[in-house]
Parts: sequence; C-alpha cells; structure tokens
Amino acid sequence: MRTVAYILLFIAALTSCGRARESVSRIDAVKGRTEAALSAEVTAAGHAWGAPVFIRIFKESDELEVWLAGDDGRYALFKTYPICTWSGALGPKLKEGDKQAPEGFYYVTREAMNPNSQFHLSFNLGFPNAYDRAQGRTGSFLMVHGNCVSVGCFAMTDDGIEEIYLLADAALAQGQPFFRVHIFPFRMTDERMRAAEADQWAAFWRNLKTGYNWFEEKKKPPDASVSDGIYAFSKS
Repeated sequence: MRTVAYILLFIAALTSCGRARESVSRIDAVKGRTEAALSAEVTAAGHAWGAPVFIRIFKESDELEVWLAGDDGRYALFKTYPICTWSGALGPKLKEGDKQAPEGFYYVTREAMNPNSQFHLSFNLGFPNAYDRAQGRTGSFLMVHGNCVSVGCFAMTDDGIEEIYLLADAALAQGQPFFRVHIFPFRMTDERMRAAEADQWAAFWRNLKTGYNWFEEKKKPPDASVSDGIYAFSKS
C-alpha cells in the first residue's frame, strides 16, 4: 500500500509541475502572438503602450469596455469586447453560492492578476468590496476570465481575455497601482432607469447611476467609498 501511495504522489507531482510549466509558457505564448499587434492598435489610437486602464461592464448588453487614459488623465474608449456569458440575473450578488455576478465599483491590483488560471487568463474583481461587506454580502473569487464558462463570473472568449489581460498587465507594469472595474446592470440612461423604477433594485441602481454619471461627464472614474450604507463618490 505504501508503494502505491508513493506512486500516486509522484504522478500528482508530475501533473502539478506540468500545469505550472504550461501556465508560464501560456502567458509567454499569448504575449508572443498578441502583444505586438495590440500595441500597434493602442499606438494608432493615440495612446502609449501601458497607458492606464479603466474597465466598464454592462450585463444587459453583454459588453466589456476598455478605456485608456490620455496625457490629460481623461479616458477614451479603446475597444468594446463581447462578454461570452455571465450567470444570474440583473442585480447584485448577495451571498456565496447564489451564482450571481456582482454589480458595483471594484479595483484590481497586480496581486489579483492570474496568468495561471484554469480559465486561460483571469483577474479577481475583489468582491466583496467595502460596500458589499457593509451590506452583509458574501462570496469569493469573482473573476473576469476566459474559457467562455461562468458561475458568478464574467467569462470572455480566450481571444478577448488575452487582449484585456495584456492591456491591464502593461498598465500595471508601467506604474498604475490598480485599475478600476465598474459593473452595471445596463447602460444607465434616463430612459432605461425609468423602465427599471419598479424593480426591487431600483434604489441600488440609482446609487450606481451617480458613479456612472460622474464618469460620463468627466471621463475620469471617481473614487467610490461607503457613507451611510451607500456608495459615495469623490475625485480620484
């Protein structure tokens, strides 16, 4: 029995090492086949490679926007990526296991980037944030990732996550301490908000719209904090 156990441990070690080697070569391969063309696109759009990144996600239209900052600190839309799938319905995530994708204002640090993901490439959104915790919401490992499969996350195509990941990785490498990710149920136009007035989450969405409007007007994402149990916004 001891011999069998040693053999199983040996096989497990080989498998684990194989995954580690694959993940390292995967990100190198992604950079090798994608970075040069993507960098040329960024330059053609009037930005430097590694420009600060800001991301917005819209559930209803299945869209993820990547915005890049200019020299004046204002952000311009670089590209919109289709979200392959997300789980749950419109509305925030409430608890671990509800298979609901979050809504709100999040930020992603270098430590949250995962080139070794089982879902190709990924980054952790940081749920629950301070607001979520104040509301008693629970959950963990809510990601934007590849592989086009989701249980509470935002799943992209592999081609899509490669570009998004490399843009964020370059920005962090150039000194951006973190990048913001703002997640909305839909594009928060006045018309769409009126259509949602009877929804159970209408008050929450009105709070989100304040942050949405801030960026729409200034083209600079606000700092989002918590005051009296709701999001409060200030200059970033």
